[in-house]
Amino acid sequence: MRFSLSLIALFLISLVGCFTIPNQFTGLAPGYWRATLDIRPTSFDADGGKIKNMPADFEEASDGSLPFTFEVIYENENEFHIDVINGDERIRVAKEDIYIGLDRKVGKDTFLIKFPIYESYIKGLFESRVMEGEWVVTNRENYRIPFVAKYGKKHRFTQLKKAPKIDVSGKWEVHFQGADDPDDIFTGIGEFKQEGNELRGTFRTETGDYRYLEGTVQADKLYLSVFDGAHAFLFEAKILEDNTMIGSFRSGKHYLATWEAKKNDNFELTDPNELTFLKEGYDKMAFSFPNPEGKMISLDDEAYKGKAKIVQIFGTWCPNCREETTFLVDYFKKNPNPNIEVIALAFEKRKDKAMANAAIKRYKEKFGIDYEMVVAGYSDKVEAAKSLPMLNHILSYPTMIFIDKNDQVVKIHTGFNGTATSKYDEFIADFEKTIKEIAL
Repeated sequence: MRFSLSLIALFLISLVGCFTIPNQFTGLAPGYWRATLDIRPTSFDADGGKIKNMPADFEEASDGSLPFTFEVIYENENEFHIDVINGDERIRVAKEDIYIGLDRKVGKDTFLIKFPIYESYIKGLFESRVMEGEWVVTNRENYRIPFVAKYGKKHRFTQLKKAPKIDVSGKWEVHFQGADDPDDIFTGIGEFKQEGNELRGTFRTETGDYRYLEGTVQADKLYLSVFDGAHAFLFEAKILEDNTMIGSFRSGKHYLATWEAKKNDNFELTDPNELTFLKEGYDKMAFSFPNPEGKMISLDDEAYKGKAKIVQIFGTWCPNCREETTFLVDYFKKNPNPNIEVIALAFEKRKDKAMANAAIKRYKEKFGIDYEMVVAGYSDKVEAAKSLPMLNHILSYPTMIFIDKNDQVVKIHTGFNGTATSKYDEFIADFEKTIKEIAL
C-alpha cells in the first residue's frame, strides 16, 4: 500500500512539471515594499546610455535606478492584492492578476504580477523579504527591465534629510530636448508641491501630463519618479545658483532627454482646443472602422444620425487615455443623454488585428464601457494620421472630437490634463460647456 501511494505521488508530480503557478495564496509578506527598476538604456551610447550634450555642472546621481513603492494588502489569510503607490495615487493590482508558484528547478518561490490593460507584467523569484526579476512589456520587442524589491521599506529615493537649497513649490517653465535627436524639442509646465524634503507634482505638456510624480529634494538635487505598469518615468535635476534647474528625463530604457526649468507663474502652453483641426477642404469627420466583432462602424450609421457625437482617439496602452476613459464612463453614467453618442477609435501597439481586438475587449470589460470601440490602426502617429486624413495631425493620445447633430465639428481637444494637474477642474468645466453646445 505504501509503495502504491508513492507511485501515485510521483505520477502527480510529473504531471505538474518543473514549474507551476497555482491559484493565489499567502506568499508575499504583507506591508510596504520598496522596488527599483534599472532603466539604464541599451540603445544610445556605448558607455551605458550617458546623456549627450549635458552641461558640465550636472551629473546624474540616480544612474538610471527608478524607485517606487507598493503595499501588499491581505483580504483574508490566503488572498491579497497590491497597491502601487505614486504620490496621491494608488493603483490596484487585483488578486486575480497576482500568482505565486514554485520553480522546481531551483527550488525557489516565483511571482507574477500582471498589468493586463497595459500588456505588461513583473515576474521573478522571491524569498521572505526580497523579490528579484524583471518588468516585461509584451507590446514592445524584447522589452525587459531588471526589477528588485525589498520588504519593510517605505522611502522612495533616500532616507537622507539634507536641507533643500530652495522650496521648488509652484509653476515652472520647462524645455525638453531629446538626447539623440536635436529636433526633438518640446515645452512643459512643472507643477510641484514641496513639504520639507518631500516632493510631489507632475509635468503638463501639450500632449498630456506625466502622471503622479513622487520624490525628494536633497540640498541642490531634485528627484521624481512614477511607475504605473505602463510608464516608468525618472526625473532628476540640479538647482543652480540662480535658482533655475537643469536635469535629465528617462522614460523606461528607450528614451532620454535633458530639461531646463525656471520659475514662471505666467507661462502657458498652447490652448488644447487649438492644436488639432480639420484641414482645408474638409468640413466634417468621416471614417469606417471595424469593432472587435467585425462590424463596420461609421458616423453615417443610423444610430448616429441626428445626434451629437464625441469621437475619442485613444490607445489601450495609454495611461492618460485610461483616465479620460474613466472620466467619460463616469460622466455619462451620472449624466445620461440620449442625444449624445460616443465612439472610441483605438490606435494600438499591436499590428496583429486579433491581438488588437483582444486588447480592446479587455479594456471595454475592465471599464464597463457601453459605447462602440473600433480598431482604427497602429499607434505610430504618422501612420495613424493616414487613417484620418481630414485632421492636420494626430498629436496626442488621447484627443477628443466634439461633433454636433448636423455632423459639424465644433471642437477638437488635444491631450488630457488629468487629476494630477491643476487644470483638471478647468477641463471638466470646458467639457460640460461643450456638451451643452452640441446637445442642443
